[in-house]
Amino acid sequence: MSSHWRRICFLTLSIVCCNAHAQIALPSWDEFLQVRAQGKSVVNLLIDNDSLLLNRDDGFYTSGVQLSQREVLNSGQQSVTYGWRIGQDLYTASDINIPPARLQPIDHPYAGWLYAGLFTESINAEGRGSRLGLDLGCLGPCAGGEWAQTALHKLLRQPLPQGWSSQLHQEWGAVISEEWSPERWSPNRSTDVASWVKARFGNIFTDLGIETTLRYGRLNALPEQDAHYVFVRGQGKLVGYNATLQGGFFNHQDLPIHPKRVVGEFEFGYQWRASSYGFNASFIRRTSEIKELNNALGAENFVRLQFSVGL
Repeated sequence: MSSHWRRICFLTLSIVCCNAHAQIALPSWDEFLQVRAQGKSVVNLLIDNDSLLLNRDDGFYTSGVQLSQREVLNSGQQSVTYGWRIGQDLYTASDINIPPARLQPIDHPYAGWLYAGLFTESINAEGRGSRLGLDLGCLGPCAGGEWAQTALHKLLRQPLPQGWSSQLHQEWGAVISEEWSPERWSPNRSTDVASWVKARFGNIFTDLGIETTLRYGRLNALPEQDAHYVFVRGQGKLVGYNATLQGGFFNHQDLPIHPKRVVGEFEFGYQWRASSYGFNASFIRRTSEIKELNNALGAENFVRLQFSVGL
């Protein structure tokens, strides 16, 4: 068995074990109807972009936009959520001004991932919780990456990307995601620490990670409760497959770059949540995802903004 398939089998086993021991909350039609009838509807807009750092940088993971709506029912010490989401992620070479003929072989390929999905979450006041999601979408020209980035840069009067004609080939994709967290640790009312085990499996992304978040301020025990706090998050991820670097799993492409098997991420930010509105702003640094590029050349820095409105 090749090392590639060994990694896939290992991650599959990890996901199965996580599901078996973490008691991942499975969707229930009766529960969904109850949440929809009695819960609160929240619309969320998430924006990732490296240009928000105001350094006119555009490269690697350069943009992510996700619109979602969720129904949240907080009852006593328990919160249950059902929702849908649609999003688009864009990836480019390190310099979008370089035409395809001059791109280096080890640079990041141009790629777009357009997806839509459903998700559910269950979490209690002590922090023990689980999440389950399914996303379906497409990688390649059908994702509309060239049109989206070109239109945005024309609007902002920024240089137009030159390399989308070299983007990865088209492939339809599916990604299952599961997450689980034990009880959070709270040394006092203003501070807590929570960890999540996160896994994805599919022909676009397959990986397994652990993240830990430290919060300080006025904290909420359940989602959508009033809060305002600063937070620091760290994550380590074992990568089995990344189609935005390797091309589609079934539509094989012979590319000169390889994904780095261990990727780290650091985030520092602030979150504010009131009864009907919410806002989150953070800075994220991700280590190089490309095996052939060290962090000095391949690390990614971007800003994440989130806006929430209760309906």
